Amino acid sequence: MQKKTIQAAFLLALGEVGYIFLVAMFFHTMEKYFGGQPDPPAPFGMVIILTLLVLSAAVSGALILGKPLLMYLDGKKRESVELFAFTLGWLVLFLVISIAVLAYRS
Repeated sequence: MQKKTIQAAFLLALGEVGYIFLVAMFFHTMEKYFGGQPDPPAPFGMVIILTLLVLSAAVSGALILGKPLLMYLDGKKRESVELFAFTLGWLVLFLVISIAVLAYRS
């Protein structure tokens, strides 16, 4: 069971990193296309950013907490906590690797 939990946590963390990458690419693309233009009227810019924040919180919450929460509600409390902890561990590892790659490249 431990190996399956670690693999599932890896996939959940990888999905989260993939989603973060997509959001980062969205910002990069928008900067490329709209960077030289005047800023949108204040309410529209704030609405776009806050909507993306809420959407990102929902997607990230579903990816990180969805499966562990369902497992917890099914009575698999220990397994759900393990899955959540391993998922966070993989995310930390991905973060450390990303920082190391950036530090090496600069």
